[in-house]
Amino acid sequence: MSTSGSTTAPAPVRASTALWRHWPVAVGLLGAAFVAIFSPDRNTITISLLVALTCYLAAAALGVRWVAWAAIPVASALVVAGGLADIEPWYVFAGASIVLILIGLLRRASGTALAAQSLAMVAYGGIAVAALTLGPVAGAVLASLALIAHVVWDVVHYRRNAVVPRSLAEACMFFDVPLGLAVIVLVLAGLS
Repeated sequence: MSTSGSTTAPAPVRASTALWRHWPVAVGLLGAAFVAIFSPDRNTITISLLVALTCYLAAAALGVRWVAWAAIPVASALVVAGGLADIEPWYVFAGASIVLILIGLLRRASGTALAAQSLAMVAYGGIAVAALTLGPVAGAVLASLALIAHVVWDVVHYRRNAVVPRSLAEACMFFDVPLGLAVIVLVLAGLS
């Protein structure tokens, strides 16, 4: 019987705890795999990027970080509802963005955060939506490149621990890059 007072946990417990801390990686990779398997096209890539951008914008507009996670099912439901009402997803996201920006202005959200997220929506989202004017292959590649470029935004927010929870930024990193690369490979190989 040892009386050294050591409280070091056995290695397997520490390893599983370390893995559990990175659950967002699994969420991102599973989401990317799901989209790549079931709908690897420019429309889905564009919608995926717009959902991510909406998460960031919602958190900035409302000044509540966890709202970014809640925005995923809400934005997805808006796309489905828009589809049922025969409204293109791009109009749904444009409308949602305007509403979020107005809410942010009315509640006097951080001007810097709201402005940065609004500009990101216009820049990244604009490139992805512009990809829809191209042919299916070129459009899918451009939308995928915009999605991959969004990882810069994720890394900045992860490192600064700003606007959205780190877990969302981490999940987004492991969604954006694998999905973007998978779609580029699939469309260039003619599999999509």
